[in-house]
Amino acid sequence: MPELTRPTIRLSLIITTPAARARDEADLAARIAALNRAQAKLRQLALFWPTERSADALFEDFEAKLIEATREVARASTELMLASAEAKNRRERPAHFVVGDTTFRLSSPEPRSFNTWFGVVRYSRTYARPVGGGPGHYPLDHELGLLGDRISPTLLAVGTRLATRMSYAEAREVLGWFVPDAPSTEVLEQSVLGFGHHAAGWFEIAPTPEDNGEILVTLFDGKCVPTVREAELKKRRGKRTDKPPAPSPRHRGRAGRKARVRPPRRKKGDKSKNGKQVTVVVMYTLRREGELLLGPLNRRVYASFGPKRHAFDYARREAARRGFAPGTQRTVQLLTDGDPDLHRGVDEYFGAAEFPNRVVTVDVIHVLERLWDAGRARHKEGSAALAAWVGIQEDRLYADDAAAVINELRQWLDETPKTGPGNKGRRTRLEDAIRYLDTRSDKIAYGTYRARDLEVGTGQVEGAVKYVVAKRCDHGGMRWTRERAQAVIQLRCIDVNGHWNRFVPWALDRLRSAARATGRVRRIQTNTAAKLPSVQAAA
Repeated sequence: MPELTRPTIRLSLIITTPAARARDEADLAARIAALNRAQAKLRQLALFWPTERSADALFEDFEAKLIEATREVARASTELMLASAEAKNRRERPAHFVVGDTTFRLSSPEPRSFNTWFGVVRYSRTYARPVGGGPGHYPLDHELGLLGDRISPTLLAVGTRLATRMSYAEAREVLGWFVPDAPSTEVLEQSVLGFGHHAAGWFEIAPTPEDNGEILVTLFDGKCVPTVREAELKKRRGKRTDKPPAPSPRHRGRAGRKARVRPPRRKKGDKSKNGKQVTVVVMYTLRREGELLLGPLNRRVYASFGPKRHAFDYARREAARRGFAPGTQRTVQLLTDGDPDLHRGVDEYFGAAEFPNRVVTVDVIHVLERLWDAGRARHKEGSAALAAWVGIQEDRLYADDAAAVINELRQWLDETPKTGPGNKGRRTRLEDAIRYLDTRSDKIAYGTYRARDLEVGTGQVEGAVKYVVAKRCDHGGMRWTRERAQAVIQLRCIDVNGHWNRFVPWALDRLRSAARATGRVRRIQTNTAAKLPSVQAAA
């Protein structure tokens, strides 16, 4: 590394007055010296560590010192770059300039601490203040694409990505393994909410997959996430009372528990989760090669706390973007777990008139679960006879003989007395199974589906529900507001879809464009979550 000298930098000095010249020269000279010292330390480490190391020093000792020396060089380089850019900015920009219809006046440089991947750096920048009053901006930030956050966009983006996979505390801890100054949990949550404001817009313009297959498969399912009740939310947002410090962590909260009113013990069947449903959509295509359909191709996941109809609205628009618009003659298969609401959505957004070759399917596992429950009306739970009977019914379903299954259940119902010990429960199980199969008889032709090599199960969306939603948002002690959970889940979908590295620059460009257009400072971080989508304002 050649040592930097003052004449090398002087070519790009920004000089407006003798006082400014002296100030800039002194500042840049100090930063050049700091960078040279850091570079010298890095060179010395590489050259002399083999001969000067102690007898018990190992490679990991060298690596640890190398990491810190590299960070020191990076911090010094960053500070020098920022100082040089600010000097250039002051020279090229007049004392008064116009952005849009607003005239701005430059003020004196102000110091700033800025957290980067390599640690905190210090630099100065001038502030552009509107002549008529109001919020201004920092021209250097506009030039370099920096936002109002005191943390680099790269560091915030990595922290946000981690926070979509684990709790905020865990994300901060893991990030702290790799950077000197990891952002706080509050900053990570605010970053998730900030990027979450752009998630809905991204799903509207996300890259359309290329090389799709001939058949589109769309699966729908739901998952309840534990949410906070209004009373608890009001308590969270209320004024905090001062508490005396506890003598140790194990004593913390004891006085508070004594003061609180003990809630009544829950009865059997009572729920404390207060779950609110997320609708999850998984879409992919299949390509035919001979008698087989190969896939899944271009798998995409979408999840939202919005109305179920919003999820179908998204699926319909995404299908059109993939070449399966209304009126298509190609096959569109739609799978659900049998939820009547989901079937109504299928008929509304993927009706047979607009999608003449649609195939609507109920997951075979959910059908078999109904049969296991109905079989307990005649056979003992867990018995070999029950398993054998369900096996026979499964063979009938795969032979497209659902009518035989329904007829046998009806025969059992007729043979079961209306009175007597346990008969009411037996009849209820049989009636539920008959009703379930009878109303879905046109959606359980599993033999035909298998012959066409189509899907008969919803395993893809069941896995997405667990990985995208449950793994992050459904743990003991968690209580979300829907809007904040929405930000986490939608960002997680973007990551799962493989779009993260394209989404982050796009979201940052939106913020930068808004900052340049208005001449105001913009931030990634925010305390306000985006509103939940509706059918009219779909994501």
